[in-house]
Amino acid sequence: MPIVLRSLMRDRILHLLLLLGVILLPLAEYRWSQLPASVDWQTIMTLTGLLMLTKGLENSGYFDVLGARLIQRFQHERALALFMVCAAALLSTFLTNDVALFILVPLTLTLRKFSHLPVSRLIIFEALAVNAGSLLTPVGNPQNILLWSHGSLSVGGFILQMLPLAAVLMITLVALTWWSFPAQHIDKHSDAGAQQWSRRLFSVSLLLYIVFIVALELKMTGWALLLVAACFLIMARGVLAAIDWSLLLVFVAMFIDVFLLMHLPALQPWFARIGQLGEGGIYLLAIGLSQFISNVPATILLLQKTDPSVVLAWAVNIGGFGLLPGSLANLIALRMAQDKKVWWRFHLFSLPMLAWSMLCGWLLLQWLH
Repeated sequence: MPIVLRSLMRDRILHLLLLLGVILLPLAEYRWSQLPASVDWQTIMTLTGLLMLTKGLENSGYFDVLGARLIQRFQHERALALFMVCAAALLSTFLTNDVALFILVPLTLTLRKFSHLPVSRLIIFEALAVNAGSLLTPVGNPQNILLWSHGSLSVGGFILQMLPLAAVLMITLVALTWWSFPAQHIDKHSDAGAQQWSRRLFSVSLLLYIVFIVALELKMTGWALLLVAACFLIMARGVLAAIDWSLLLVFVAMFIDVFLLMHLPALQPWFARIGQLGEGGIYLLAIGLSQFISNVPATILLLQKTDPSVVLAWAVNIGGFGLLPGSLANLIALRMAQDKKVWWRFHLFSLPMLAWSMLCGWLLLQWLH
């Protein structure tokens, strides 16, 4: 428990969100009973289960084995970076963006043990990749699930609607990866040695991972979470102590802060005008809101005032780039990177990606119309 307390005490993002909440509490119009309901507990349970399962796989040592094999398989930084970025984008199209990160980021971190790769930069590109890849399908991210459920498109129709933007962004990201990672030989450690791993913990974690993903589809997340927690409590209590509990509190605080912002009396007249905006206004508003309250809450808010159009769908997905809060996937990836400098370095790539995506997206929309 002291480890968990130290994590809470050092979490500056959590402290900032709590301070913002304290400031907003007396200004917003709400009932205290509404605050618990403002948190998306389904998301919190999903993240908790994924954190446990990823930590179980990590503690089994098998990511070390995979990392060693990747280093042996790829000889150049550029080739390895392109493989990881494309894998992140592909996985995010059907496993969702956060699940793809929970699989790939811990694997990427193990590469530090075998080489001098710029691992933090690689994680930044994986975060960008899941934002670009997940926008293609209705199940790739939460905002697409919301848009698809509120619209009338089939799965194929939704994919066709998003395909032009996804294609342009992936081509851009591959080109940016090619430019950002040199074609030099990977500088490998000579003393990596044989990798030891626990087959038992790995097998149980992998089986639970599959069960948990199936349970998500069957809307049985709560029961699956209890099963995962019980299994680790019995066989590997260290897994439960080692997960990032502070990250879960960050998400809870974010949901409450967004709820309070949406209930500020001063903002209500502005929200009422959303339905009067044209396509250009919706496009800019959706991207702008995403930068500060994340693209999922922005989608929830805008769907109350406007239709789930292609303009809205493209805009909230583009809004995942740019500032850190644009997508919750950004926060997940950078927290897992365990590098203080990665927070500002992320914006060196993400902000230009946002500007380029906004320009390309709008030009494509005009051309398609």
